[in-house]
Amino acid sequence: MSMRVIAVANQKGGVGKTTTVVNVAAALADQGRRVILMDFDPQAHLTTYVGTDPTAVERSSHDVLTGGASLGESLLGIREGISLLPASLDLAAAEQELVAVVGRETVLRDALAAFTEPYDYVFIDCPPSLGLLTLNALSAAREVFIPLQPHFLSLQGLSQLLESVMLVNQRINRDLKVTGLLFCMYDSRTSLSGEIVRDVEAFFAGQREAEVPWRDIRIFETRIRGNIKLAESPSYASTIFEYAPGCNGALDYASLAGEIEAMCGRGEAVAGQAEAAEKAGGASAALGRPSEPAMNEAEPEHGDAAVEATAACEPSAVEACEPCPAEAGATASDVAGGQAMEPVSEAAAGDSAGLGASEGLAEPPVGGSFAEAPSVMEGRDPVLRRGDEGGRRAMGTEPNGQGI
Repeated sequence: MSMRVIAVANQKGGVGKTTTVVNVAAALADQGRRVILMDFDPQAHLTTYVGTDPTAVERSSHDVLTGGASLGESLLGIREGISLLPASLDLAAAEQELVAVVGRETVLRDALAAFTEPYDYVFIDCPPSLGLLTLNALSAAREVFIPLQPHFLSLQGLSQLLESVMLVNQRINRDLKVTGLLFCMYDSRTSLSGEIVRDVEAFFAGQREAEVPWRDIRIFETRIRGNIKLAESPSYASTIFEYAPGCNGALDYASLAGEIEAMCGRGEAVAGQAEAAEKAGGASAALGRPSEPAMNEAEPEHGDAAVEATAACEPSAVEACEPCPAEAGATASDVAGGQAMEPVSEAAAGDSAGLGASEGLAEPPVGGSFAEAPSVMEGRDPVLRRGDEGGRRAMGTEPNGQGI
């Protein structure tokens, strides 16, 4: 099988891009796959996550983009089967340095074309923006995975990302396809999460016959549940499988890796890892992992507000893993740098949606609208329920949804 080059992108920050890249790579490497991680975020969170100091690296993604360094000589071996192209803080200036360079949007693609070492996967951790760094990633990749938080404002970011993918596909990289969408920080006990999932599924189902790069997208069945262990593990420079191998986060990412392998017919080995992770933490009940029907059955009795209040005040309701040995003695400041992966309550999501209401919710670039489902939008801010002209102008689409 040829090397799969996958850009993990969403210009909305805090949706789980870096966490997904690290832990999917760890799950795949544990099953004998060779994986390259590329950090294209000037914040260098991926580099820090795996225990590498971004201020001490000799070569980085900045050097590959601007200094002519080859990809092979810039990679660092960080785990068995995993190599890292680290980011340095200099990456923030890369866009300015490349402004006068001809072909600046395909520098990474050229570097990959000259790379001949055998690897199975390349995951590119994109920055939370749609600038030149993300453009290089999209130009080099053949696939795009989109981590998405089940949140109304995330839909606006999704539509803008799809527009960018369409432009890159038309003008630079005809092989680029959106092949996967992943829901992160998912809480099945809230009605908001289910509503967003249904909206997204309905939108992409309506695109199956359209000539768009996401017509064959796979919405992963695995949902990455809100999990405090995922937020803690970066502070120990550990993957979730090293830090808390029996927790929900490890189970979910092992399952996701199995789905990714199954896309090319190789899912059985990683599926076995999910079973091993579950055994490491004991039975599902001991992990605090009730089935989704059981979760949903509790909603009529308590109501969304009561359930969400419980989730907000009692993290153990979502995650009941045994404490990791590394956690002993950890202070709040030790964990403060971790990526927040806690469940998002419906009330908090409603507040955020209200903050963005004055700007309008941008529509998807080709046909349809996320704002069309009455079951989701009924009773919410009118701005979120209408396909207004301002949203179309912001997306650069005509009223019929055609054109970019």
